[in-house]
Amino acid sequence: MANTCNNIIKKMKTMADREALAGKARFGINVENSLGLRMPQIRGLARDIGKDHQLALELWKTGIVDARILAPLIADKKAVNVDLMEAWVADFASWDVCDQCCMNLFRHHDAAFDKVREWAAREEEYVRRAGFALLATLAVHKKSEPDQTFIDFLPLIEAYAFDERNFVKKAVNWALRQIGKRNMNLNQAALATCQHLIDQDTAPARWIARDAIRELRDKKILDRFNN
Repeated sequence: MANTCNNIIKKMKTMADREALAGKARFGINVENSLGLRMPQIRGLARDIGKDHQLALELWKTGIVDARILAPLIADKKAVNVDLMEAWVADFASWDVCDQCCMNLFRHHDAAFDKVREWAAREEEYVRRAGFALLATLAVHKKSEPDQTFIDFLPLIEAYAFDERNFVKKAVNWALRQIGKRNMNLNQAALATCQHLIDQDTAPARWIARDAIRELRDKKILDRFNN
């Protein structure tokens, strides 16, 4: 069967899992226009398809959530430009699509760090989440990036820790934790940021800080820095 958009959607529909769909809803995922495929199923499709940028664009245009999670897995990162990033981020309506795009595609672009700042400053919930999800992803994958790059992003975390929207504050927390888990220097910088957040005395900032502190002071994390 040819890997046309129509054929892939038909195949996805045969794999639809209503039980998985219910499970996604319990995790706060927007299941409107979703088939309920599990991530291993989507990754399996991506492996079978390989890189196919045109197909990725067509799948995205369907608006089907599962297709939009598959799209960044098969898109050609070298063919991605800022216009595509902006078009896709404007379509985000669920945290799973947001995070998968950041983790599997956007982090590879030269403009990724710039987009962190731009998107964090935007008011739309999933665009702001994308800014911090992208920062968290870069903190994990940019192994050779100097500490100062991430230290310079800590004020951005402080600036938007007030946002009480669940999917935003969780992404802010995610970014803070991932920065603090890179090494001891950044761990201490992240913990100092946690104290600044507590001093802000807003409910979202306190939650972000206290949750991050639990992980950043975990003995397993600290022991890893010493090995």
